[in-house]
Amino acid sequence: MTMRSRKLTGVILAAGKGSRMAPFSDAYPKPLLPICNTPILVHQIRQMKSLGIEDVIIVIGHLGHVIARTLGDGAAYGVNIRYVEQQRLLGIAHAVFGLEAHVDGPFLLFLGDIFFQTRDLSPMVDVVFEGGVAGALAVKREPDPKAIRRNFAVILGDDGAVTRVIEKPRHVRTNLKGCGLYLFDLEIFDAIRRTPRTAMRDEYEITESIQILIEDGHRVAALEVVLDDVNMSYPNDLLTCNLSELDRQGKDYEAAAPELLSPGVVLQRSVVGAGVTFEHPIRLSNSLVFPGSRVTSQGDLDGVIITPDKMVDCRAGVTALW
Repeated sequence: MTMRSRKLTGVILAAGKGSRMAPFSDAYPKPLLPICNTPILVHQIRQMKSLGIEDVIIVIGHLGHVIARTLGDGAAYGVNIRYVEQQRLLGIAHAVFGLEAHVDGPFLLFLGDIFFQTRDLSPMVDVVFEGGVAGALAVKREPDPKAIRRNFAVILGDDGAVTRVIEKPRHVRTNLKGCGLYLFDLEIFDAIRRTPRTAMRDEYEITESIQILIEDGHRVAALEVVLDDVNMSYPNDLLTCNLSELDRQGKDYEAAAPELLSPGVVLQRSVVGAGVTFEHPIRLSNSLVFPGSRVTSQGDLDGVIITPDKMVDCRAGVTALW
């Protein structure tokens, strides 16, 4: 019996605009938003690299040229990056189907606008290459039914395999939430080919494709490998995620160049990017400052996100131009 090659391709979907993330989505693709001074995409690429993945495909659309310019060919991260443009945004399954000619075996799929904190992902790889399954879903135990309603529910059978996935369920019958991180073998493409558009969002939902895969008799596994997942839907999600990651790393603050901070500036539970200038000696608390920003406030700031041309008060929901 010939042993199957464990070659795995990485795929990141990064084509969406994210209108609810305004005002940031006009200038920044959501997958490039920084978490402790590292773009979400780079966090995901590093997770892929840790699994031995060498080839990464990034599906781009809105501001795709910015993503390609920022990440280049991937050499800086030890991977080879190829870019595939999604011409029409018709759902996750539609984006994945466009990759059929670009992959020749199992692939690990990240949604590029979600920041993940995970356990070791290698069990997902093992179960697909060695466990006889056609797909593996990253899940987490979610005590809040509202969080499951915003995502998808995963229901298991007596043998532990997935029997049903339900997109945005009205009635939650499980505490297992799907997290936007998947590993599929090639059978998924045939399932997508037979996936209809849904009435809910008039899109091709990957959950519909997964259900078809299951009903075709293929086994799909669910693995509890996600510790936390934050979908970047609103500005406050970005700030909360940065502060949570700062806490997880045990840091009081994160500054790309702390030695260049102006005298008298005090950082408290905040993240400051490279090339930031403070015009006055202020205290910055629970905040995020994008690279290249100039902070002109004469008073202390708390709970804000600052970019080169805007300041968003996440607590008050107010955006101001500098």
